[in-house]
Amino acid sequence: MRTIPKKEALTVEFKSDQAGYSDSDLIDEIVGMTNTQGGDLYLGVEDNGEITGVGKKRQDPIGAVALIANRTIPSVSARAEIIEEEGYPVLKLEIPMSRTIVATTDGKILKRRLKLDGTPENVPLYPYEIPGRLSELSLLDYSGQTIQDATIDDLDPNERIRLRNIIKFRKGDNTLLELSDEELDKALQLVKEDHGILRPTITGLLLIGKEEKIKEYIPTAKESFQVLEGTQIRINEEYSKPLLATFELFEGHMRAWNPQREMEYGLFRVPIPEFSDAAFREGLVNAFCHRDYTILQSVRVAIEDEGLTISSPGGFVEGVNLDNLLTVEPHSRNPVLADALKRIGLAEKTGRGIDRIYEGSIIYGRPLPDYSESTGKNVKLFIQRAEPDLPFTRMISNEENRLGRSLPINSLLILSALQTLRRASLHELADKIHVNEMRTKANVEKLVEAGLVEAIGNTSARTYILSSKVYRDQDNMTGYVRQTGIDLIKHEELIIKLAQTQHGIVTRENVVDLPSQAYRMLKRLTDSGKLKLVGSGRGAHYEMVK
Repeated sequence: MRTIPKKEALTVEFKSDQAGYSDSDLIDEIVGMTNTQGGDLYLGVEDNGEITGVGKKRQDPIGAVALIANRTIPSVSARAEIIEEEGYPVLKLEIPMSRTIVATTDGKILKRRLKLDGTPENVPLYPYEIPGRLSELSLLDYSGQTIQDATIDDLDPNERIRLRNIIKFRKGDNTLLELSDEELDKALQLVKEDHGILRPTITGLLLIGKEEKIKEYIPTAKESFQVLEGTQIRINEEYSKPLLATFELFEGHMRAWNPQREMEYGLFRVPIPEFSDAAFREGLVNAFCHRDYTILQSVRVAIEDEGLTISSPGGFVEGVNLDNLLTVEPHSRNPVLADALKRIGLAEKTGRGIDRIYEGSIIYGRPLPDYSESTGKNVKLFIQRAEPDLPFTRMISNEENRLGRSLPINSLLILSALQTLRRASLHELADKIHVNEMRTKANVEKLVEAGLVEAIGNTSARTYILSSKVYRDQDNMTGYVRQTGIDLIKHEELIIKLAQTQHGIVTRENVVDLPSQAYRMLKRLTDSGKLKLVGSGRGAHYEMVK
């Protein structure tokens, strides 16, 4: 059985040794891989995946490891082994991802990327890209650097007033309001002392800098807002304003293009927006806060027929991926900027703004936010337009009112998963919400105790569904019986169980959605004396015989 991948990828490289692969070319490939995501290099495999083997010179794993260590700065610790594949010897090199920037001893600094056709290539890592790479590795905070030619006069006093108002009205750190302007700037690291002179930091200029100075010193700091209806462009604006002003401007745009509908809740009518306001705010803050400011691209907000998209330059911060978005420890590409946004009240103080983004969709019974189109150079959040599931929303609201607090994000994820899957094992739930089984089990058992979830079966065969109470509130008891009756052999029991949940009454309409054989069982249950027919025509129904 073949163990070598069949095609190349960002972390998989094939090299032919039929003509004798040179040491310098090999080192170039190693440096490119270690400066990106690391991976495996197979020497003795053609670009098309055909295995042709390595010559005797390359059949020395210890020598290959030594060559790599001696020809890279700092030295790369690779692993090497000869593997037999389809009768040929292949040198497999396992290249770790470096925690710093690596160069060849000749001074080359390379990185790896995918071409338009999906195949990988090595390209230079240019000097202007190095700060961004170091930021990804949490070795450099680009947002905390001072701007050498900038002065305090490049900060806008009007934006500082806006900053104070945001702290006041968004419940930021109120102690900041007691500080003088200079003390406030220092406390938020908007300025730092440089050889006895206070100079603005990248964060300072981004938050309260004059617009013309932002364009001059940080030309990458651009944002765009677009609204498209079909092929018609309603809004298409690009800005280089301070982030605080941009944030308020984008919120104003969003209010105008985010229609609401009302849900009846007891005696009240509760407005439900097309897109959650909290999710939009957190998505926008994340885009500003975690973007790579060394990349000449804009943060883009787009409202289209399909939904809302918020994209920002720079891939996920190192250690973050699609599978651990909701569980990884929060950390930022720009710690100084992130800290300032938290303290003034714009960003979630715990750093868990991603929870708010997911919560904004789940509480309305809508599809989960989608990050699947993100790449190594761009993070893209997509929130789909979808009708709210009003019964599901009421269920969440009732439970939160009972508790007097919001449900934890993992509980919301489990309820959302069961609403979609209908019935799932613990393993299926854990896989769906990307949380380990132990934590998933603890959360699902709490929901069982709360009466929102029911467990069916035991030990390894145990599965979970939403409870009968939830199905009843959703006016879908037939759906409940379908789920609880999946393992039953006799269809009579499905009908009897349905009647029991409906005060001893079952109608023909109830049975339509049950298995086809169950409909015929109504007559048999009547003949056997378990049910009796009451009425005729459309008003006919069956009652349990006591």
